[in-house]
Order: sequence, then structure tokens, then C-alpha cells
Amino acid sequence: MSKREFQTEVNQLLQLIIHSLYSHPEIFLRELISNSSDALDKLRHLTLVDEAYKSLPFDPRIDLELDEEKKTLTIADTGIGMSEEDLISHLGTIARSGTKNFLTQLSGDARKDSNLIGQFGVGFYSAFMVADRVEVVSRKALEDKAWRWVSDGKSGFDIEPAERAVVGTTVLLHFNDEGAPYANSWRLQEIVKKYSNHIAFPIFLTYDKSEWKEDEKKSVKTRTTEQVNVASALWRRPKNELTDEDYKELYKSISGDWEDPLFWFHTKAEGSLEYTTLFYVPSKAPLDLYQAEYKGGVKLYVKRVFIMDDAKELLPQYLRFIRGIIDSEDLPLNVSREILQQNRVLTSIRTASVKKILSELKNIAANQPEQYLKFISEYNRPLKEGLYGDFANRETLLELIRFKSTKVEGLTSLADVKSRMNEGQKSIYYITGGAESLLRTSPLLEIYKKKNLEVLILDDDIDEIVFSGVEKYGDIDLKAVNKAGTGDDLKDEAEPDKAATLKPLLDKLKAILGDRVKDVRASVRLADSPSCIVSDDEEPSMQMQQMLRAMGQKDIPAPKPTLEINPDHEIVKKLLARPDDAVATDAAWLLLDQALLMEGVPLKDPATFVQRLNRILNLSI
Repeated sequence: MSKREFQTEVNQLLQLIIHSLYSHPEIFLRELISNSSDALDKLRHLTLVDEAYKSLPFDPRIDLELDEEKKTLTIADTGIGMSEEDLISHLGTIARSGTKNFLTQLSGDARKDSNLIGQFGVGFYSAFMVADRVEVVSRKALEDKAWRWVSDGKSGFDIEPAERAVVGTTVLLHFNDEGAPYANSWRLQEIVKKYSNHIAFPIFLTYDKSEWKEDEKKSVKTRTTEQVNVASALWRRPKNELTDEDYKELYKSISGDWEDPLFWFHTKAEGSLEYTTLFYVPSKAPLDLYQAEYKGGVKLYVKRVFIMDDAKELLPQYLRFIRGIIDSEDLPLNVSREILQQNRVLTSIRTASVKKILSELKNIAANQPEQYLKFISEYNRPLKEGLYGDFANRETLLELIRFKSTKVEGLTSLADVKSRMNEGQKSIYYITGGAESLLRTSPLLEIYKKKNLEVLILDDDIDEIVFSGVEKYGDIDLKAVNKAGTGDDLKDEAEPDKAATLKPLLDKLKAILGDRVKDVRASVRLADSPSCIVSDDEEPSMQMQQMLRAMGQKDIPAPKPTLEINPDHEIVKKLLARPDDAVATDAAWLLLDQALLMEGVPLKDPATFVQRLNRILNLSI
């Protein structure tokens, strides 16, 4: 017998699961049945596509065996099984680095935290919530040897050779006081129906069934084996045969989520391609949504045979929050990830699926606005990501995304913004480049407020990257107010051009500021502030430059800002009349520095800024 220690993270995980998630211990059965189902899926696939496995007998089933007196439960399957190495790596370590984030994601709310178990793929360890000893005996397909893994969930685990007549895995739980209520056949059947009714393989329960014997006038226990799940591919059944509860049950089974989904979309396509899709939108965004190694949430089946559940090719990345199933009649059973990337059938299914999902969301937005706002609160940002790469669906995505605005509370759509446009207004305006509070107080918005023009507040860190490539909504231009060219929209033809009057001052400021600025010009966008900075239309804003550098792009060129000054501001008028002296020089630099500060750009030389400010303050007091 070999004694092994748990990896440090596993020890932490076990303590958290056992002590923090105790309010929902019944999920142990959901997780162990799910593991068995995965093992059966993998072996069935291999017996269909791999010559080495085709001769193996395959009788897929999951068996639960209850001993009420001994308070033990056995969960056995005829799946692919595990070798000694598999047992050590799967049950003694956390291989996926993202899983380690589980340890930092716990909220203290047991209901929410128990949902994390399924999401992070650490479901086996939930067995220790209800058992003080867990034994696993497993024999891997194509191997003769079996192995036994034993642990109390505290000190580590033992591993030794064992016997198992057929390939597959058996998990034996010795219930503790917390698990004692589950040594009950009725309770086990209830849990199976709740979470695992639509697992594609039959689940059998062997238990002592009590029956009343009329002739003996007493209840007699008989050892009985019964199938306790439907074991049907629910998604292949007609929609009119299914209830909302059926859909919710399947969702919880395939996703490991506690909560009901927000929506689901069930489609059966017939014609040149035949396939069925059932897509769910979780009520809360998956916790790995913004991790590079996120796990795909859509399972791929071919003719009801499970193929894979982590292929990121099944839907575009911006829809990675979708959970569900694609079942194709036309893909080959031996399809691989490499083939998926080039496969014409999958490309067609994917294209149609994206259009279906977005179309359904559009219907919900129109007919169930309150539900849609719940969706947007979780998934607005991923939809924005779609604007960057999914050009075919860009117009639909623009309809679905919601925005903060200077005109209305809460969120608004572009369609509503369009309906509020002023007469003669040709563009929809937006501002990017920092936190909402900073953007709302930007001097760049002053003239828009004065002219009663609505401006969208885009404060997500991806907004500038995404929307810099989106030039129109329908036939209406989308324009950033912090771009130099946008100012041309604001010129009042009835007003004289003040640039000529200001030319001496503009020349003087250019000479003082030198290569710190690209240009100095008279502004048409300022009302109350003396100055602001803008970027050329093709250049990233100062905020974007900062963000790119923070992301490690140290060698990006640093475009210089253009300084705009307000011809009607008292400071500017006084500077125009003032001779060239030290005060004018300090004032010129302060006009630039305060404009940078208002954009959230840190000053390169704060000490010099303070010295200049103190000199000006000294003169004014």
C-alpha cells in the first residue's frame, strides 16, 4: 500500500467544501453521477471510433447500491475507468490552474458557493461532506489491473492494487453523521430525479424495498433493483412534450448550476443539415468568464453520442457564457478538435446557432424588458466583445447592447438614443477613457450639455478598442467626443471663426509647450472650462495609451495630444492680452496639465506642476 499526501490546494479545498458548503450536502450525488456519466460518454465514443476499443463490450449503466444498516452507498459505472496514475492525478491534485481560483471565489453564502463546485470541476471532493471515508476502485479500459484509492479527506490517501471484474469505477461512501439522512432509498431517488433524470444512461438503485404482505400481516423487505431516471436525450424530444421543469432539470444536470437559467432556446433544424440545439443562458455569469482558460459550456453530440464538452469552436468566444447542447446528424463520430476548426457542417451549425441566439435575445429585449435587463447586467460586456470580431452580426449586437447616457437614468439602447436625437443632428456621440465619474465631469461634454445633445458614457475598459472600429449605427455616424474631428459637428455657422483672433495666443502656446503637444487650437466644444485635450481620429486616447502600457505594450508610440482652448473663457482672454513673461509661461503649462488631469492622465512631473500652481496662487492672493 502506498501512502500519499494531498496537494496543498486540495487540502484547502477539502476544508472549504466540508466546512463552508455543508448547507447543501445533497450535491455530492449529483457530482458523482455526473463523473460516472462523463466516464461512460468517453468510453462509448472510443468504442465507436477507435479500433483498439471497438472489441470491448459496452453495457453503459450507473448503479447505486444502498446498505441502510451499514450506512454505505456505492456508485458504480461501466465507464472508461482510471489507472493508478489517473487516480493520483485526478483525485490527489488540482491540475487546472483556474480551479485554484475556487479558493478565492467563495462568498460565504453557502448556496452560491455550492454552485462553484460544479463550475470548477472539483465535484468529487463533495463526497467528503457526507462521508468520513471514501473508497474508489477503478480499472481502466484496455488494462487488466485495478486500483483502490482510499481517503478520510484529511491526511491524504492510500493507493494499492485491487480487483474489478469489468472496466469502470466504483465509489464507496461510508456516511458520517451529516450523510446519515442519505442512507434512505426515497431520498436518493428524489435527488436523482432532481439533478440526474436526463443523464443519457440508465441509473439503477439497489435497496431493501418494504412491501406489505397481506397473508403475513407485516411489512417484508426485499432486495430490489429499479431504474430511477428517465435516461432520455431530452433535447431530441418535441418542445410541446416538455415542461419548463424538464428544461430546468436538464440545465442543472449539464451545468452544475443551482439556479434556474434565465432563458433557453430549443431548435430542431431539418433540411440539407439536420441537427438539434438547446442553449441556456445562466442567471449569473460563469466565474471563469474573463479567464483565458475558460471552459466551453456547450456539449457536442453526434447522433446522441457524446463527443466533447470543452471545444471552444462550437460558439464564438463572446458567447462563451452559453450552456447547452449541439447534437448533429451529419458530423463524423470521430470528429476531432482539429477537424472542427475546418468542418463545413459545424461552420453552418455555428453560424445558424449564433443568429438564433441573438434573434431570441432581441425578442426578449422587445417583449420582456425587465428580464432582458437582468441578462444585460451580467452579459453586456461579452456582447461588446462580439462587435470586435463578429462583423456579420454587428448590427444585431448594436441593437442588443445597452449604454449609460447623459440623458437618462439606468441603461438605454441605441434605438432609443436615435429616437431622442435633436432635429438636424447627424451623429450619435459617445465618450470613452476612464471611470464613469471621470467621464461625466469631463470638460469635453460641456458644449453637448449646452446644446442638449445626448452623449453615451462608455466606461468599460474594452469600450475604446471595440467602438473605435464601429463607425455607424444603421445610417447614423457614431462619433467619440474626445476625437479632434468630432468638433467640426459643433461649429455654429452663424458665429464668427475666433481662431483668427486667437492666432497670436495659439502661436505663443505652441512655442511654450513645444513637442509636448501636437497642436494648439481654438475649441468649439468648451463652455465652462478653459482647456481640454483631444486625440486625432486615428490615434488612441491618452487613457488608452496608458492602458496598453499597463498591459505590457511598452514600445507603443506615444501620440501627442492636441490642446484646445476656449476662446470665451476669461483666463484665455487675459492670456491673449498679456505680454510674454513668466506668468504666461506658467499659465500655458497649467492649461495643459489641468486638461490632462481631467482626462485621468497622471502628470509626468507633479513637483513642477505644484511649483507653477503656487506661483500663480501667490499672484492671485
